[in-house]
Formats: sequence, C-alpha cells, structure tokens
Amino acid sequence: MVNAAPLATQRDSISSIVRRRPPAALIAAAVLAAAMVLLPLALTLLQATQVSPRDAIDLLARPLVGILLVNTIGLVLATTTASAVIGTAAAWFVERTDLPGRQVWAVLAVVPLAIPPFITSYAWVSMSNALQDFAGALLVVTCAYFPLVYLPVAAALRGLDPALEETARSLGEGVWGCFFRVVLPQLRPSLFGGMLLVALNTLVEFGAFALLRFRTFTTEIYAQYRTGLDGPESSLLAVVLIVLCLLCLLAEVRVRGSARLARVGRGTGRTASAYSLGRMRWPILVGFVCLTAATLGVPLGMIGYWLIQHAQAATSPVVPSVSRLVSATAASVEFGVAGAATTLGLAFPLAYLATRYHGRWVIVLERIAYLAQGVPGIVAALALVSLTVNVIRPLYQSSALLIITYSILFLPLALVSVRATLTQVQPSLEEAGRSLGLGWFAVTRRVLLPLVARGLGAAAALVFVSIVTELTATLLLSPIGTRTLATQVWADTSSLAFAAAAPFAALMLLLSLLSTWLLARGFGATALGRMI
Repeated sequence: MVNAAPLATQRDSISSIVRRRPPAALIAAAVLAAAMVLLPLALTLLQATQVSPRDAIDLLARPLVGILLVNTIGLVLATTTASAVIGTAAAWFVERTDLPGRQVWAVLAVVPLAIPPFITSYAWVSMSNALQDFAGALLVVTCAYFPLVYLPVAAALRGLDPALEETARSLGEGVWGCFFRVVLPQLRPSLFGGMLLVALNTLVEFGAFALLRFRTFTTEIYAQYRTGLDGPESSLLAVVLIVLCLLCLLAEVRVRGSARLARVGRGTGRTASAYSLGRMRWPILVGFVCLTAATLGVPLGMIGYWLIQHAQAATSPVVPSVSRLVSATAASVEFGVAGAATTLGLAFPLAYLATRYHGRWVIVLERIAYLAQGVPGIVAALALVSLTVNVIRPLYQSSALLIITYSILFLPLALVSVRATLTQVQPSLEEAGRSLGLGWFAVTRRVLLPLVARGLGAAAALVFVSIVTELTATLLLSPIGTRTLATQVWADTSSLAFAAAAPFAALMLLLSLLSTWLLARGFGATALGRMI
C-alpha cells in the first residue's frame, strides 16, 4: 500500500504557499517586468494613431506595402514548411532508425542554432551574389532555423511511449503508416511549437535579409529610419509587423488544439526499437551530409577561407587590428553579461509568482511577459529611441538603454528557462526554511537559489548567446563609437569587406558555441528541446 502522508504533506505545503499573499517587493518587480514589455508596444501604437485614418489607408494601400506583405508572408510560410519537414525528418531518422552515426548527427543538427542567421547570410553572399532573391533568403533562414523544430520534436520522440508504435505495428501498420497515423499526431504540440518559433524568427529577422538585399518589413523600417523618414508612417509598418507576429501566436494555439496527448499511467520507461532503413540507409546518410554541409560547412568554411585571405584583408577599407578585435569582443561580452543578469533579474520574480502563487493577475502578468516574443527587435528599438529622444534624453544611445532593450526582447527566453527550473524544486523545502524563522528573501537566498543555480546558469547562457549575436537593436541603440562583434561584421560585410569581417565573425561564433555548450550542459538535450 502506498503511504499517502508524504503526498498530503506536500499538497498542504503547496496550498499554504498559494494562500499566502506574495511580498509587495515581489509583486512590484513582476509588475515592472510586465510594464517594460508593454512599453514599446504602447509607444508604437501611440505613434501610429497620430496618422489620420485617410492617410493611414493611403499609406498602407501603397504597392510597396503589398510587395512587403508578399515577400514577408511568402517567406514565412515557405521557411516554416521547409523547417518543419527537415526538422521532423531529421529527428525521426536520428531517434527512431538505425542511421549510422546517430549520436554525431544529433549534435550536428543542433549546432546551427549557435550560428546567427546574418553570419550564415554573410557566408553565402560572400560565396555568390546569385542568392540575393527569394530562394536565397529561403535557403539561409531554413539553414539557420530548422533546429528550432528538430530539438522539440527529437525531445518528444524520446519521451514518446513505444507501446503506441508497437501496437500499431502488431495491427499491420507499416513503418510510414505508423509514423503518419500514430507518431505524428503525438508530436503535434512540439512540432507546432517549433514551427511557431521559426515563423516568429523569420518575421523579425533583419540582418540576413538586409545582406541578401531581400525586402521585408524589417528591412524597410530600418531603411526609413536610416534615411530620416522614421515617424508615424514607419510606425504603421511596425504595427503591421506586430499584427503578423500576433497572428502567428494565435494560429499556433488554434492549430495545436486542446487534445490531451499524455499517457494515462506512468508506465515503465523504455527505449523504442530502431527501425531498419535497409537500402535507404545510404541515400539518407548522404542527405544528412548535404544538410550539414549547407548549415555548418558553408558558414565555417567561408569564414575560414576569408581568414586566410590576408591580401584582401590588407586592401579592405578597414583593416582589422588586434585592438579592434579586443574592443569589439569586450563590448559584446560586457553587454551579454549585463543583459543576461538584468533579464534574469526581471524573469525570476515572474517565474516565482507563476510557480508558487495562483490567481488571474499572476496569469495576466506572465502572459504579458510572453508578448515580448511577438515584438520585433527593430520595433522595440525604434520605440525606445523615440521615447529617449523626446522624454528621457540622457538615456539616448546609452549602454543602459541597450541593456534594457535586451531585457525586453529576451525576457521570454529567460522566463521559460527559470520557470522550468523552479517547478523542479519542492515548495516544502521553502516552507521548512520559513518554519525556522527565515523571511522570504532569506529563504530565496539560502534555500532556493542554491537549488536552482545550475538552471539559472543555463538560462543566463541562453540569454547571453542571444545578446552576443543580436544585431538590429544593437545597430540602432549602441553608444556612439561602440562596436560589438555583430555590428562590426555587419559594417564590414555591408561594404563587401568580407576578409575584414572574418575575424569578428570567427570570434562571435566561438562565443556562441561556448555559450551553447554551457547551455546544453545545464539543461541537457532533452530538457532543452522541451524548453524550446
């Protein structure tokens, strides 16, 4: 017989925490984080309302807006579909078949996440200018974003009950019938979640499309800002971009549905039997080789190629020097560390409220924080530029403003990570600390933080790598005279100084790969896939 006393004790501990009123400082910190997310959205909408309805219709009815809509929506649909097919197929072959070198391919399928899309674009453009069209943009962003589908689908496949497939096979289903009729429906939440991330990232991508000379809403908004035409008109384009992001969020919820896919009982954990590929083994292996060559071989190969082109580097408009490399690296690391610390500081109160207290207001605050996932970086940056120029002038082009912008943009990443970590800590441990007379801050510092330190470190690594590779907000908000690795690569590549950009690109990839390795150590492959 199972002893119900420990379960009852844990339920009582959770209930006591839920009933207790959260500290005022905790509420204030959570409200501050939510308000920061709403700020750029409110400013953008306020600027857009300054345009009269007639002028707004005239501006949005221009042929240019139609071209931008066709380019943006078409590319989002094509990229999301291609990433879904490639990511799901790769996950299936790695997790469920006897593909040779499965462990190696599992790692190589994730590594492209550490390569920023504009670096991938830099590599392809420096190899051939023929890719500056829709097909080139589709190739670049698919190579960069398909791991966003691969990771959660692979994690779901590892946790899927193999008895479902075994039952289907015993009823006469073949390998492909079993996949499409049994496995694929079970992968729906992970698959659609990954597709949502691909769609959102494609919508807000700027650097890759700018280098490819492919016009989207982000490139057009930036062009208007650089030519001095930033104002209510560009705010209308920003509103259209925000609406597209929100439509993606709503579509994912609608398509995913509300079906419950969890197993009824706990069961016994088993590893699924690998399907034999037979004569298809070698063609599929060649496909993985081609995929790796496109996603990793071209970026790393072209960076290596331009690193050894000393003659072209010497004749480039700006010759990279050790001092410039050190300065750009230091700026990237400083912004990354400060931004990661600030973002975690904002995410922790929200995550703690969401995991320890119930109530509609808690849900509202958490959902507001996730809205940042649908706020394009260029929209947030331009909104804060307008605010600081007109209201808070001392913050304009300051390091503090850039760090605040990073915190707004990457708050959802930190919130998901910290929330997942806090859910693994039993509330009874905090109750034990309070029963010994410790206050909320003392319990957090002496009991909770040591238990979640590893998860917080992995979350910090995730935010750090996102900041180091961020381009749009950094271009618009970085202090005058400050160059990061990302902005230096952008500056050199825009002037076709590919050899001069190579050292900065190599250092940025090194930082990104190191942070990704730390992140994988903190969460593990399966946990990371579920988090994404």
